[in-house]
Amino acid sequence: MSSTAHGARARARIEITAAIKEEARRQLAKEGAVKLSLRAVARELGMASSALYRYFPSRDDLLTALIIDAYDSLGAAAEAARDAAADAGPVRRWTAVCEGVRGWALGHPHEYALIYGTPVPGYTAPETTVPAAARSALVIIGILRDAHQGLGLAKPPLPAELRPEAVRMAADLAPDLPPEVVATMVAAWAQLFGLIGFELFGQFNRVVEDRDTFFRHAVGQLAHTVGLVYPQQGPVAAPGGPAAEPS
Repeated sequence: MSSTAHGARARARIEITAAIKEEARRQLAKEGAVKLSLRAVARELGMASSALYRYFPSRDDLLTALIIDAYDSLGAAAEAARDAAADAGPVRRWTAVCEGVRGWALGHPHEYALIYGTPVPGYTAPETTVPAAARSALVIIGILRDAHQGLGLAKPPLPAELRPEAVRMAADLAPDLPPEVVATMVAAWAQLFGLIGFELFGQFNRVVEDRDTFFRHAVGQLAHTVGLVYPQQGPVAAPGGPAAEPS
């Protein structure tokens, strides 16, 4: 086979794979992950089921591809928010990343539900999803690492009975950060997605009206719990705007 023909087949495979995943996302929005069906995807695309199986041998393979794409998209949003606030202090970068994660979730509710909603019965995510799943968390770890290596972090209180677990988590997730910070960071990360999930799935209805302000305050409080509590020095130029006092 010539290189030209091989390249054309590769491009066609990429295009068909993208079309399959796009149709699957439409099914997620309409029916939810539990009802995702390869036969239904094939029917909507005008493909024979046997042809679709050459791209995704099972529903679980398709789910895994969608999950990796969702995690990567979320990670890219977190990284973009971090980069946009690169000249700001750690608290502002923390807040910017949290707002970037929330913005992505509100813009992609069905993909958010796929990765942080109710687990799909009978499906177990394989190890191949881990690198994509870690991207957004690594952004937060990076902010804390920069703070720790710069002005420092205030160590949150840590009960003696939790220390062995905190030490283990630190060894696994961020060996260069104090165990006290890592344990609190994991809790803060869970609380971040709790805030987003409550908003996205309706638990804040008739409870929180000004959700932007409420969210910004809540994630600011989370920043303090992980040790970002010190005053910073000098004005910092906000991205695209005049210099402002950092926070």
